[in-house]
Amino acid sequence: MEIRKLTGNLGAEILGADLRDESHFDEIKQAFTDHSVITLRDQKITPDDHIRFAGKWGSINVNRFFTPLQTHPQIAIVLKEADQTGAIGEMWHTDHSYDHEPAMGSILHAIETPPFGGDTVFCAMGPAYDGLSPRFKELLDGLYAWHSSRHVFGEAQARSDAAKTNRIGNSELATQDALHPVVIRHPLSGRKGLFVNPQFTTCIDGLSKAESDAILHMLYQHCQKPEYQCRVNWRPGDVTMWDNRATWHKAINDYHGHRRYMHRITVEGCALSAA
Repeated sequence: MEIRKLTGNLGAEILGADLRDESHFDEIKQAFTDHSVITLRDQKITPDDHIRFAGKWGSINVNRFFTPLQTHPQIAIVLKEADQTGAIGEMWHTDHSYDHEPAMGSILHAIETPPFGGDTVFCAMGPAYDGLSPRFKELLDGLYAWHSSRHVFGEAQARSDAAKTNRIGNSELATQDALHPVVIRHPLSGRKGLFVNPQFTTCIDGLSKAESDAILHMLYQHCQKPEYQCRVNWRPGDVTMWDNRATWHKAINDYHGHRRYMHRITVEGCALSAA
């Protein structure tokens, strides 16, 4: 097994691993802890293999809003057909941050990829926190922020292209609101990191809208610096797993006229503690 860092701050690709092989799991788990985003290249797995691998990390979260794979409802379909223009996940976000116990991670298996484009980009929330000034870190200390599913998967989303093409649904289930620390202590590594994101975070608790918007906007601009990012270029068979407590991600929608089809499993996490 060979582990190659993607960038200095985030991500690694793993060559020569087989996620079906029990003897490889400990090394894969350590790589996930160390790098937050791991891409296991050239996997030859079935949906059952995907589910078994996810189960080694924790309980599987059956997504409320994504269309499930009919034969395996634990697996959510991530799809853009060649004639569709909108992709799911084009805005920077952290999966399930609107849950009281946010998801530990997501495991995405590439079934069909376009001949170009369709990458996923990630941002590292630990290094982004480290890059803040000491005085600004003091400002963030003790702050909590609200996260919600309502504005993303609720009534407005029911009229979206993704809903009309049956890629997402159940807008009536978008009732989740959760309050989390702005700076968390990561459950695995113990590292301090930011836990706000542009898609699901709605406001900082106890501040005026203007104050909250100013702080969040500054954090969002800061976190998107290139030095905190890595980019995964997909090939059929690749499996990428990312830590939702340590990263943001977004899908790059630059492959119009081509199909991109993937299977995603989300693993349950735990309540987050303030740093």
